[in-house]
Amino acid sequence: MVYTVTFNPSLDYIVSVEDFQLGKTNRTAKEQMLPGGKGINVSTVLKNLGIPNTALGFSAGFTGEEIKRRVEEMGLASDFIDLPNGYSRINVKMKDFDGTEINGQGPDISPEETERLLRKLDSLKEEDVLVLAGSIPRTMPDSIYSDILKRLEGKGILAVVDATGELLLHVLEYRPFLIKPNNHELGEIFQVKLETREDVVPYARKMQEKGARNVLVSMAGQGAVLLDEKGQVHMLPAPKGKLVNAVGAGDSMVAGFLAGWLTKKDYEYAFRMGISAGSASAFSENLATKEEVEEVFRQVSQSA
Repeated sequence: MVYTVTFNPSLDYIVSVEDFQLGKTNRTAKEQMLPGGKGINVSTVLKNLGIPNTALGFSAGFTGEEIKRRVEEMGLASDFIDLPNGYSRINVKMKDFDGTEINGQGPDISPEETERLLRKLDSLKEEDVLVLAGSIPRTMPDSIYSDILKRLEGKGILAVVDATGELLLHVLEYRPFLIKPNNHELGEIFQVKLETREDVVPYARKMQEKGARNVLVSMAGQGAVLLDEKGQVHMLPAPKGKLVNAVGAGDSMVAGFLAGWLTKKDYEYAFRMGISAGSASAFSENLATKEEVEEVFRQVSQSA
């Protein structure tokens, strides 16, 4: 079974504003409200690809109730912990300005509530997959992901971590099955600028030397790179298509990779599924459906 954890889920308010002007009253031309957070996005695409999974995390206040309602409405299996104070965040994402967003802070999570989550994770079994994805509330230590992996060490659980900075670096000693930085995040760790797929390879290898088994690096319009645990380097350019919505594309890549690997236990196939799912979501108004992923996968296979 696959489990995803979203410490800081959100309601994503995705808006399109024509002729946006600072200091003026702007009105939306289009708008969407979706449950968000990297773990929830991974769960959504996994479900779309036919991979059973359960979304774990925390919710608080009226926004938390709406997140849970929408997650249930989408047919996702979930088991969120309700916090007594605060409210889950709202993130505003502007479609017309790629990468422009205003993200909320999220509620405080006490050590007692964190322990409740840890006890849930204690029930994971050998060959279960645990996806730790996204930011954490400001009150939590940036060792929380590594604390979880340390607690689960030796149980044969496959850990996937999609995080940045210290949150990512702290987990490497526990040999996560997969990490997925983008090229900018990887470059920030080593204080270098990584612009081409070839640039990425030596620094992805450094992450393997630090402990990561497989390193998947997303590069938006430049495609992606995978260094697998067998020592193989896989590279693909970005599939052709019109960028519609970049929100969740990286999470979709994680989901596609996992779906591919769980289906065939083949890294090349998993890599192609990852880049296909990530691109399919970028080309779609919402997170990619199975049919959309399969359509891009055909393009990826033909261009190989």
